[in-house]
Amino acid sequence: MILESRPPSSLAGTAVSSRRGSPFANNDTTAFPPPPPGTTELYERLVQVGEGTYGKVYKARNVETNVLVAMKRIRMEAEKDGFPVTAIREIKLLQSLRHPNVVDLVEMMVSKGHVYMVFEYIHHDLTGVLHHPTITFTPAHLKSLMKQFLEGLGFIHRRGVLHRDLKGSNILIGRNGELKIADFGLARFYARGRKNDYTNRVITQWYKPPELLFGATVYGAEVDMWSAGCIFLELFARRPVFQGQDEIHQLEVIFKVTGTPDVESWPSLIDLPWYELVKPQAAIESKLRETFSKWLTPAGLDLAEALLSLNPAGRPDSDAALRMPYFTKEAPRPEMPDVLQTVKGEWHEYESKLARKKHRDNDELGDQCIDCDAIGCDAMSCWLSESTAELLPSRLSLTLPQLPRSLLQDYGELLRSLRLAPTLMHR
Repeated sequence: MILESRPPSSLAGTAVSSRRGSPFANNDTTAFPPPPPGTTELYERLVQVGEGTYGKVYKARNVETNVLVAMKRIRMEAEKDGFPVTAIREIKLLQSLRHPNVVDLVEMMVSKGHVYMVFEYIHHDLTGVLHHPTITFTPAHLKSLMKQFLEGLGFIHRRGVLHRDLKGSNILIGRNGELKIADFGLARFYARGRKNDYTNRVITQWYKPPELLFGATVYGAEVDMWSAGCIFLELFARRPVFQGQDEIHQLEVIFKVTGTPDVESWPSLIDLPWYELVKPQAAIESKLRETFSKWLTPAGLDLAEALLSLNPAGRPDSDAALRMPYFTKEAPRPEMPDVLQTVKGEWHEYESKLARKKHRDNDELGDQCIDCDAIGCDAMSCWLSESTAELLPSRLSLTLPQLPRSLLQDYGELLRSLRLAPTLMHR
């Protein structure tokens, strides 16, 4: 399928260039005009490589240069009033972000009524390579990936941008081991040095920090740093480490590892909107070092503990994290993961999901744990030592205090309005 590319000058009143000076800077949300005569056939769409809330992503080839690109098709179905505001925001953000560890927006284009963002093409993402059965990274490789990630994230934050959707599928990895942060669909500008009021309906659940799960709407770059801590552990565990079934269960899964928070170490905790409703009734000690000591060195555990501080104020920014001993003093030194040069095929989360779905369709019993081969294992018990597992219930009970039934019913309505499953136990 050949797609039409439109040069920036051909779109009067509408931006297609990724550079500065775009009409998008004025939040122009008028609908795209129809393609003018004389457009050129520049891109051949090859295969779908991703799909998200805001559109599908395709691998494509420039027919003149043979250069591969990734084309993100912007969903327009629900946009009756013009170009989607979310896409405008993403374009504006990417115009200001030029860094080796941030994916490059090449241009905008229109084809048969569809609008595409054209990016440089990167052959893998973190989720895809971590699910690959034969790719093995050395500790030096993993340190390089984390270093590149923090360097890119630090640049993003210094430019006054919150990403708000950091996860494995949004971290691209090239065949030479270069890492690039992608997908700024939920990102936004923020005022560095002060906290502003934003929505807490951001960040994929498994990477969402506890303050957002407690209902916080005033936050800054520390929400991305929690996600960075989740990704750091995922590099070694080769799977997301906090796999909650819903947002309340997500807190339970987190507290099994980090321990429960208290007002002494997190004074502002009691001011969070949902704290009284979902606060844990029993204190649990942190098991993070015990759980991950089989993968991480002491300096690596220090980094993980810092990034996964329950109190947002205790999390280092990217620059401070890069100054920690894990990067500056402890061997080995970072090495680019050249192992990807010999990997056949391209590995993204999208392909991995299709492969897992095919496997599930052929397995009537359900999912099989890659750690212990058990069917239906919750994974976390595989990471805990036997002695630790015996100390923990199979599922933490976040209990509510004795509250009037009318209030509990109101809370149930709140959960349903937020599309959460009310799994709390009332005692």
